Amino acid sequence: MPLKVIGTGFGRTGTLSLKLALEQLGFGPCYHMIETRRHPEHDALWLAIARGESNDWRTILAGYAACVDWPTISIWQELIAANPQAKIILTVRDPEAWYASADETIFARMQDFADALANGDADAIDPARQKHMTMVNTTVVDNTFGGRLDKAHAIAVFNAHNEEVRRSVPPERLLVYESGEGWERLCKFLGVPLPQAPYPKLNSTEDFATQFPQRT
Repeated sequence: MPLKVIGTGFGRTGTLSLKLALEQLGFGPCYHMIETRRHPEHDALWLAIARGESNDWRTILAGYAACVDWPTISIWQELIAANPQAKIILTVRDPEAWYASADETIFARMQDFADALANGDADAIDPARQKHMTMVNTTVVDNTFGGRLDKAHAIAVFNAHNEEVRRSVPPERLLVYESGEGWERLCKFLGVPLPQAPYPKLNSTEDFATQFPQRT
């Protein structure tokens, strides 16, 4: 199945809400990092892609109509080239607000894992979580942010990525979108009717902390 929609926005820009919105609009299933919890076998495949040992993303995304968030945004240019009919959605957010959210959620969990490894207590981490977090850290920390998550650097990477998407994708294929906008622009861009249900709003900082508590 070719991808119909490709999300190119970083995590913590409303990507999980967009996943559910796209599925409500008929562009599902939609791949998001959360899918690796349902398909733990994907961790090894994404890690191989992140390390340059494989390019077999088609096996992972078979059956998906859309994708958002990491790990798919790590290969966004390839996905766009391979799916020339797909619509592209760049989810954006105020950079300061984005960093504050990312730092309290995904970055904190990645640092937690890195600290466990550095302190030699990786054996205390469940093996499945070790495999997953190794993939996440390689894809996000190493490949996206060059091993640095400090504020100035991370925001610079965030802004540069968004500008590259804007510069690279033809305007007729691209929607630059904030999830707080709701349905109207999204539905117009995708050419579908407005649904009756409210736009999904999930995965706040508080929601994330509940789902993914830090190790103590």
